[in-house]
Amino acid sequence: MAAVQRLIDVSTVIVCCGSGGVGKTTTAAVLGLEAAMHGRKVVVVTIDPARRLADALGLEDGLAAEPQRIDLDSAQESGGELWAMMLDTEATFDGLVRRHAADPEQVDRILTNRLYRNMAGAMSGTQEYMAAETLQALHGDDRFDLVVVDTPPSRNALDFLEAPGVLARFLDHGAFKLLMLPTKSGLKVLGSAAQPILKAIGRVVGSDVLADAVAFFQAFAGMETGFRDRADEVVALIRAAETSFVVVATPRHDTIDEAVWFAQQLVEQGVGVGAAIVNRTQPAFGAGTAADATAAARAAVGNDALVALWTNVAELRTLCERERDVIAPLADVVSDDVIATLPLLDRDVHDLAGLQTIAGHLFDPAE
Repeated sequence: MAAVQRLIDVSTVIVCCGSGGVGKTTTAAVLGLEAAMHGRKVVVVTIDPARRLADALGLEDGLAAEPQRIDLDSAQESGGELWAMMLDTEATFDGLVRRHAADPEQVDRILTNRLYRNMAGAMSGTQEYMAAETLQALHGDDRFDLVVVDTPPSRNALDFLEAPGVLARFLDHGAFKLLMLPTKSGLKVLGSAAQPILKAIGRVVGSDVLADAVAFFQAFAGMETGFRDRADEVVALIRAAETSFVVVATPRHDTIDEAVWFAQQLVEQGVGVGAAIVNRTQPAFGAGTAADATAAARAAVGNDALVALWTNVAELRTLCERERDVIAPLADVVSDDVIATLPLLDRDVHDLAGLQTIAGHLFDPAE
């Protein structure tokens, strides 16, 4: 499909979005594999902690928090490479602290703080921001010229897009500056003005952590500029022209509704949809409509075998036509020429051969 082919040829970042269970992880792996076969050095990173990406790549031992190279003999001729990794939220957060801290003592104060340890793994939005940070780091890694990101279900994926901007705004917020005050007078102000923030933190970690919160934000002093600048860089990358978004769905009302919602959000944010891929669709079974097949069945009266065959074709074409009606609202948001459909396969995809089968349907449908 031309639109998808163009994405893997010109993009430096591809973000795959969609609701759960639509084949989004497999799609990300297929895009990465095809790009590698065309000579690109690709890393596919999953934000989802489940084993779906490892399973799709046929990796029995799972994925690590660092990129690992996938053996692709057929890609060596083109010079392409395929790498894969899984997001480690806490390790990424720790790495940010080490990068922006003034000295080892500041690193130790933050990494041993109880609030930080809870926040690094559990606080709402942390995973999404660290995913964006990982994307930025991989984009700047000379080993790769394309990063393919497999995001969580779509509304969480929107958090992934917004998280860097949210952090930047928080660092500029007056409440954050109050939390940074080390004096006793600052603590008095903190008790009233920042109480909603502290209550929110308390709900996340499950205890009253006022003392830990104060200690953490004081230890954080001086690092906010580095975090803010990094967040701004991530926002710029997400909105860059070379970053493309692929919305993935299946021909069901709920997943198409989710895809439509997400596509609308991307359009409203000025990002747009590079491609929309609808997995597990019914094939058309030749040219013609269900009505044509029904007419052929009637014309074949007297030949029971032929009547049965045409009746079966009519039923299958009816399913295909109904699915097209379900997909239609997505075409109202994105243009028809960026929508690709992939057929329902007779087996699950759990290795590179399965990914290559899907790639053949997506990029070489005639074959």
